[in-house]
Amino acid sequence: MRHDIPVEKLGPQAHAMAHAVESCVHCGFCLPACPTYLTLGEEMDSPRGRILLMKGVLEGELELADALPYVDRCLGCLGCVTVCPSGVEYGELLAPFRAQAETQRSRPLLEKITRLMVNQTLPYPRRFRAAAAMGKLARPLQGMLPAPMRTMLGLLPDDMPASQPLPSLIPAEGKRRARVALLAGCVQQVLAPEINWATVRVLARNGVEVVIPAQQGCCGALSMHNGEAGQARTLARRNLDIFDLGAVDAIVTNAAGCGSGMHEYPLLFAGSPDEKRAEQFAAKVQDISVFLDKLGIETPPALDTPLKVAYHDACHLAHAQGVRDAPRRLLTAIPGVTLAAIGEGEICCGSAGTYNIEQPELAQQLGQRKASAVAATGADLLVTGNIGCMTQISSHLNRQGKPLPVLHTIQLLDRAYDSQKTGR
Repeated sequence: MRHDIPVEKLGPQAHAMAHAVESCVHCGFCLPACPTYLTLGEEMDSPRGRILLMKGVLEGELELADALPYVDRCLGCLGCVTVCPSGVEYGELLAPFRAQAETQRSRPLLEKITRLMVNQTLPYPRRFRAAAAMGKLARPLQGMLPAPMRTMLGLLPDDMPASQPLPSLIPAEGKRRARVALLAGCVQQVLAPEINWATVRVLARNGVEVVIPAQQGCCGALSMHNGEAGQARTLARRNLDIFDLGAVDAIVTNAAGCGSGMHEYPLLFAGSPDEKRAEQFAAKVQDISVFLDKLGIETPPALDTPLKVAYHDACHLAHAQGVRDAPRRLLTAIPGVTLAAIGEGEICCGSAGTYNIEQPELAQQLGQRKASAVAATGADLLVTGNIGCMTQISSHLNRQGKPLPVLHTIQLLDRAYDSQKTGR
């Protein structure tokens, strides 16, 4: 198909956007892989439908307001990219389009307030911790609040963990095999700080020295994916300045969304003086499962009791980064662990960054669907590689009366190294 997009008007990301549009041949392979199409059954809520809508806006043949409801409902899960036979880089169209649209659209007051709260709290751990504490106090009023705010309160754990700051350096145990820098993250530091501690313990046990730069901040992924490109660049640039690429073998992340976002830095900084630095930074980024799988790990001791583990593929790990086998190899390296396949495992759980706040009804339907599929496995626990997925699925399992322990991949590996921690 031919495109007539005026690329000269679209800025430095224009050619990537135009290429994504041009590559789509509307074959329909993406339809069964798209969570919103499966849920709503509407062509315009499918990837190929949204591509046509965005193309129409970019060419000036369609009003932005006519396309926005459908584009807003996209989770950005990139399940369509995995199945596309034409290699359409849908993410290279979606993120820049949302950023451009955000500068032109007018939002209702409630949406503006909600987005302001999200953008000014989630990327900043101290602010988020304070906001979460205030949110718990507001729970008695939850039924009187608008849907997005009810959702935010509903996702908070009953007991917020205490702050567990990391030191600036964790030495390797025994002979040093590698040296990495850890992205500490933002939301995860508040909701599940133990994931970072499990990460540094497992790395150290396997001969890896871990540097945790004290002045680092949010990677910018949340801002990037909801159209706040300016804020995303500000946050990302801070990390470009702070992380010393020459001093480490890799920049390790234990959050799928963060890893995906950092791999998108070259697109975020396209055409800017920071583009080369962004490319060098992105080339160093590895998910913790990928890094350990390549390095090779010490085999953990056998578990006292065998575990049946349901492994959930986080979309920004499986679809955005193509990482599927590494986490599974790490888990099955634990003697006594067997993996249970989750039905429709490739379909998003509905978390998708801030999606469950901005699209609560759709996120709820997808969360229920995923929780039911997880429960049907009969597994002893659920394991995944992203804090958003952990929070979303755990919440819906509890609502269905089917509570199940939910751990990060690295947490189970950490517990396996000290089998007493498994409580089994």
